Amino acid sequence: MMDTVQRIIELALQIQQIPAPTFHESRRAEFVRGLFEKEGLQQVSVDEVGNVYGLFSRVAQSTHPTGSHAKSDARPLVVSAHLDTVFPIEMDVSVRRENSLVHGIGIGDNSMGVAALMGLVWLIREREIHLKGDLWLVANVCEEGLGDLRGMKAVVERYGENVLAYLVLEGMALGHVYHRAVGVKRYRITARTKGGHSWSDYGHLSAIHELSKLVVQLTSLELPKEPRTTMNVGKISGGTSVNVIAPEAWLELDLRSEGQAALEKLIAKVENIIHEAGKPKLSLAVEVIGMRPAGELDPDHPLIELAEVCVREQGLEAILTTGSTDANVPLSKGFPALVLGITMGGGAHTKDEFIKTVPVAQGMEQLVSFVKKAWLVR
Repeated sequence: MMDTVQRIIELALQIQQIPAPTFHESRRAEFVRGLFEKEGLQQVSVDEVGNVYGLFSRVAQSTHPTGSHAKSDARPLVVSAHLDTVFPIEMDVSVRRENSLVHGIGIGDNSMGVAALMGLVWLIREREIHLKGDLWLVANVCEEGLGDLRGMKAVVERYGENVLAYLVLEGMALGHVYHRAVGVKRYRITARTKGGHSWSDYGHLSAIHELSKLVVQLTSLELPKEPRTTMNVGKISGGTSVNVIAPEAWLELDLRSEGQAALEKLIAKVENIIHEAGKPKLSLAVEVIGMRPAGELDPDHPLIELAEVCVREQGLEAILTTGSTDANVPLSKGFPALVLGITMGGGAHTKDEFIKTVPVAQGMEQLVSFVKKAWLVR
């Protein structure tokens, strides 16, 4: 097992060395496609949005001479990990090893998750585990930022409800079982005015000033604590010079809630405030740039209970939790889905990101155990 764990860690480092910003995952996708083909997975392909697919067939793995395993009504299990990172192509991808830590951008989110796809295949073969159904492995695009879960939307469109479940792998969430999806709606709001000189045209509307007033109104809204609901202005830009009344400015707004109804109420309030902010000589353009639907798999669902057991088998506390992940898409449609982590770490989405290498063994044992038993739950 330890040799295989080290092999998985080294593969994660190889994957991390290939920059893969959202919308620019093609090089990393081709690398994974090559891995799938080298490992002899069936029906390896890349779809029109850039997702990579490979089938680990229960029929192909069977050595039964009569082929009695060939027929099964079992639905396939789809295991996915997102390829993209939040970092631009020009970011430094160098890594630093420090005892049992590995530092490097994107190493945990989600190079380790992608590497675990292959690690799962290696361990199933090493242990001669005979699965009760087909296993589809997917390395998908566009999970981060403005990708708007485009990759997973294509995956769910492809398989629909005809699956045992969608299992999403995240590199640094070991011990957590994500069964509930945070709903998200994102806007880009652009203000435009005539602008002018800061002295001679003083009194003209400023796009920056108007957007600033809007931000104050939005962030003054009282948000519910239950279900947890949040608001964030993550980016703002505009203007041309310190002595120019800004003719244009824009911001990006992120709204989230654990409850779809609470999110819809917040959306209505926000859109009303934006509408009321309109005035003569001010143009406000509103563009929806992201929409992640909410959803939930009951904590008493057999697959969630199985995931908890598999975590606890590794001597870890199983924590049921909520997040905004690829699982949002199937959960919002009522399809069984969950997220499991492979190791522990920190600094996600920063240049100080790191993973712990020792817990990778526990993460892989948990994953193999879940996949082995998934078709047995009732």
